[in-house]
Amino acid sequence: MNNDKQMVFACVDGSSLSEAVCDYAVWVVRRIDLPLKLLHTIDHHHEKGELIDLSGSIGIDSRDHLLEEMASHEQQQNKLRLQKGKSILQAAKQRVIQDGIDDPITCLRHGSLIDSLIELESNIRMLAIGVRGKVHENQTGQIGEKLESLIRSLHRPILVVCTEYRSPERIMIAYDGSEAAEKAVEMVAHSSLYKGLECHLVCAEKKASAEGLLEKAAEKLKKSGDKEIFTARLAGKPEEKLCEYQEAHNIDLTVMGAFTHTRIHDLLLGSFTVKMLIKSKKPLLLLR
Repeated sequence: MNNDKQMVFACVDGSSLSEAVCDYAVWVVRRIDLPLKLLHTIDHHHEKGELIDLSGSIGIDSRDHLLEEMASHEQQQNKLRLQKGKSILQAAKQRVIQDGIDDPITCLRHGSLIDSLIELESNIRMLAIGVRGKVHENQTGQIGEKLESLIRSLHRPILVVCTEYRSPERIMIAYDGSEAAEKAVEMVAHSSLYKGLECHLVCAEKKASAEGLLEKAAEKLKKSGDKEIFTARLAGKPEEKLCEYQEAHNIDLTVMGAFTHTRIHDLLLGSFTVKMLIKSKKPLLLLR
């Protein structure tokens, strides 16, 4: 693979959010004019049975026969996983073709999703993924098992989808004056992805200096000249107030820094990023 080739990646697993992931990825592709790659991974590690931990109380012949049966079963399961993976990718390909993308790239890989994405990271311009995968899609009070590790492992923008597709018209930047928040402001100010969208710059930071930083950030956004800019200061628990603002102002997409605190801070006080992923009813575009 050409490591200089930048693409928008969409991770699909056949879950109820896979179609929305495809739709949002197509929205990104149309606005920044890059190729789209649909990715599905087959992780055998968590599905394999133990083939060698057999009871010593059975005879050698019986044990060998059992090993043969288990190996045959595993081969059959691998074939089924491969067929299922190809079917998932084919369905996703048809979806994005219907959305107007003529030549999507499909990629089926064996191994963990995180390892695959780390290996492909140099090619990722932006990644779209569901907040929960197939296994946890009905557990609405939590995020996917691997999502936090995935976000921490990659240093690329990650669009986390949690609902059916709706073409974004209004975005919100969750601003706290951090380096990641400043990066979000710069990206929104200069990227064609956000051109013409109504932009809400919202600060839930308690620091006194936040007001001045908010004004400077708003000026950067206004210089782009292609957006209507609104600013707001919120008081209260940030994740609660930001999600309330989303609903009250009909925000379609929230842009924010991810895991800007240390792991120790997150362990003691809880991760703001995870809280937002759980509480938000709108997609989050996370920046590292």
